Amino acid sequence: MTEDDLNTPRDQARNTGDELREHDVRTALLNLLAEVGTVTATEAASRLGYSSGLCSFHLRQLARHGYIEEAPHNGGRARPWRLRQHNSAADASAEEQFGDLARGLEDESWQRWLAQRDQAPAEWRHDEAFSFVAYLTPEEMSRVADTIRRTLAPYQDREQRPLARPDSARPVALITRLFPLLPHATDDADQD
Repeated sequence: MTEDDLNTPRDQARNTGDELREHDVRTALLNLLAEVGTVTATEAASRLGYSSGLCSFHLRQLARHGYIEEAPHNGGRARPWRLRQHNSAADASAEEQFGDLARGLEDESWQRWLAQRDQAPAEWRHDEAFSFVAYLTPEEMSRVADTIRRTLAPYQDREQRPLARPDSARPVALITRLFPLLPHATDDADQD
């Protein structure tokens, strides 16, 4: 038995359903840290609606894998965490790693949805996935992203304010990726 086995909360047993839930908890914790800077397990639990033991466990796991670190504090039992600090030369690499982690978790959640969609209540068995290619300038791409953020803004406080949620509301992944499409190497060769 490892230290992790001893420190794993009982409600976080290692079965398939719980392993899938782990990604949701860790994603929520990373997003919260990116939003507020530092949090303790108790603060994270209060904001995210999980138990403090579950948050504490996943904060330690994220630290173990190098994504977060303990924030400076004045002793006491409170243990604040923050996203791992990097030197300025490595900041771009750290942002890329965080982005890669987030995209990997998003993709994993999407695959889980596809595999388990038939287990959802009937009214939730559809999704609204779509893609679109538009010819934009960098400034237009930024404006589109800002428009999407403004459109979603009225729903953001529901995560921290459960009473603001309608009874039938459920967590829904809202993922937008705006990036320029680069030509394939063969496309360039064909033009010569």
